[in-house]
Amino acid sequence: MKLLDSLKLLGLGATMLLSLHAMAADRTVLIGYAAPLTGASGSIGASLVHAAEIAVDDANRQAIHIDGDRLVFKLLTQDDRSDPRTGLLVADYFVKSGVVGVIGHWNSGVGIPASQIYKNADIVQIAQATTAHAYTEQSFPTTFRIVPHDDEGASYTAEYVVRQMKSQRIAILDDQTPFGAGYAKHFAQMVESLKGNIVSQFGVSSRTSDFNAVLRNIQKQNPDVVFFGGLDAQAGQLAKELKRFDIKAPLVSVGGTVGAQYLKIAGEAGNGTVALEPGQPSYKGAPWQQFERAYKSRFGGDMGLYAPFSYDAVQVLVAAIKQANSLDRQRIIAAMHQVRHNGLTGAISFDAEGNLSNPVFTIFEVKNQKWVPLKVIGGKK
Repeated sequence: MKLLDSLKLLGLGATMLLSLHAMAADRTVLIGYAAPLTGASGSIGASLVHAAEIAVDDANRQAIHIDGDRLVFKLLTQDDRSDPRTGLLVADYFVKSGVVGVIGHWNSGVGIPASQIYKNADIVQIAQATTAHAYTEQSFPTTFRIVPHDDEGASYTAEYVVRQMKSQRIAILDDQTPFGAGYAKHFAQMVESLKGNIVSQFGVSSRTSDFNAVLRNIQKQNPDVVFFGGLDAQAGQLAKELKRFDIKAPLVSVGGTVGAQYLKIAGEAGNGTVALEPGQPSYKGAPWQQFERAYKSRFGGDMGLYAPFSYDAVQVLVAAIKQANSLDRQRIIAAMHQVRHNGLTGAISFDAEGNLSNPVFTIFEVKNQKWVPLKVIGGKK
């Protein structure tokens, strides 16, 4: 009986050890994800989150181990409502939740103030669409972006408008946000350096749909291009108003415009609209095709233009963690500055500021109420 009891105890002890080992085998790693999930950009935000969820699933299939533990990545999603104050609350929540990194934010006006909180906590922030150059000009070691910054995009847009479209009279309008106003400012500077002619420049609230006073002034200037620095929903309304005022100049807009929402709001008035977006639409390699199939199978419908960037943002964070072989925040930051990752959107690495190295853009135009790519720009070696 004593031997039998001893064997039972040994068996029980072994079972407990196996159970403890099993408990220690999986380690949950939280990745914060911030985007607008309600309001005018809510549909875009949902597409971004869907892409990130696929990226997390793919990362978990890699079976990454650190210190004997298998990492299980989990997305902690928050709606920042495209609002700076809400964004700060979201950032505080992520810090308190112990996230290993943050993907966000969509709006520059939200991502820039939130970046200070992430910097103070030594948490990597990878912006999937915070494109204002001011975001990385802060020289925070924690700030990175998966898309090009606006100064690059504005320069290429101005060059296309002046040299390719041969525009002689350019009217400029922006939504007075860090994103829109910053883009418009650099666009204007570049137009002037190219000896282009700016006939008027105005700002409106990002929340207005009343362009009457501004368009009356623009109408008098008889421009051959109207440039707008602002988001897709407002750009769509502006296109309709341009047609109502019989201003025949094509609308030239900025990153974030190319998508279904602009086409839906602008309708036929959107035809002829030109916009520059990050990435190469021609890239359709096997990983991209696999991602597209997974997206459609899981969520239905077409993915948004920025969905692959959202996927890559998660994947490059995971790649940095794997390279660091650690969940220590400082080691992850260091790895992010050294990482080289082949993503859906191309080769990904960052300069000293955290900007995407060798960015690529595509010029699109609306033809028969569909976005059509016209020209790929950038990607210098």
